Amino acid sequence: MRLATYNIEWFANLFDQNDNLIVDDTWSGRHDVTKAQQVEAIAKVLTAIDADAVLIVEAPNTGKRQNTVRALQTFAEAFDLRISDAVMGFANDTHQELALLYDRTILTVRHDPKGDIDDPLAPRFEGAFRIDLDIDATEDVVRFSKPPMELAVTTQSGHDVRLIGAHLKSKAPHGAGSRDEAIRISIANRRKQLAQAVWLARRVEMHVASQEPVILLGDLNDGPGLDEFEHLFGRSSVEILLEAGLFDPHAVTAHGFRPGSIPSTARFARPEEGRFLEALLDYIMITQDLRAYRPAWRIWHPFRDAACWSAPDLRQALLTASDHFPVTLDIDL
Repeated sequence: MRLATYNIEWFANLFDQNDNLIVDDTWSGRHDVTKAQQVEAIAKVLTAIDADAVLIVEAPNTGKRQNTVRALQTFAEAFDLRISDAVMGFANDTHQELALLYDRTILTVRHDPKGDIDDPLAPRFEGAFRIDLDIDATEDVVRFSKPPMELAVTTQSGHDVRLIGAHLKSKAPHGAGSRDEAIRISIANRRKQLAQAVWLARRVEMHVASQEPVILLGDLNDGPGLDEFEHLFGRSSVEILLEAGLFDPHAVTAHGFRPGSIPSTARFARPEEGRFLEALLDYIMITQDLRAYRPAWRIWHPFRDAACWSAPDLRQALLTASDHFPVTLDIDL
């Protein structure tokens, strides 16, 4: 079975208010890419990775008229994708939803959030988490702008797995009017992100204690070298999740003492510097019990993955579709 996580930049811009695909020569949200070009590129990538289920990070919007599930199923139908069913968790106000496209002949999937809304240890993800973030004896209240999606999944062979899709808050200092304000916002955002990781970790630990296998996948917006504040709090959000009993070989490599060449799942233009910034942001983490099922990870990087590099159409599609690249997990479930 193959699972994937894929952050598709500005996916919502490719649908109108009635969730119809917009396939024309107007500009998408991506620089110098038309909507038609991005639509075609996304379809090529999803076809190439051929996953049984794909977590779509930054999925199309759910609102007064729009519906994430309808939009994704419209996309799948337009390109005859076998991952033709969609499910999502709690909607949010950011126009960047979390949703799963999946092949119903391989998986049975349902939204199954855990925790009580007022649980002080690990409340349900659309609730509020109370924690003292800065050791000042004052409780901070943390909320997810994009509540993680919790799914109960049963495979065709009868394995039950907990699937958690996540998109943690970005650390960029949006709205800063000065350097001092940018520093303050960056530290506050980093603190909030670590609290979200603790919240996620506690949920994972509960499942581990109940001997329930967990796969946590998505964009954690955290990886080595992203900003100068990463060492301020001693641990990254990725390390917090690894310490909860999860494993991802790319995360382990990147957070080692001497990582050497760090894996990358995203590529951002820095025109003022004349270069690109690469970062490890996207992960598929599994609990230790699942390591017995021959897991194999792959980052579909257009320049670092040999098969992607040697296929010019796929290489260009990966660059056109998004600023993130898919991560897949093959596992015998």
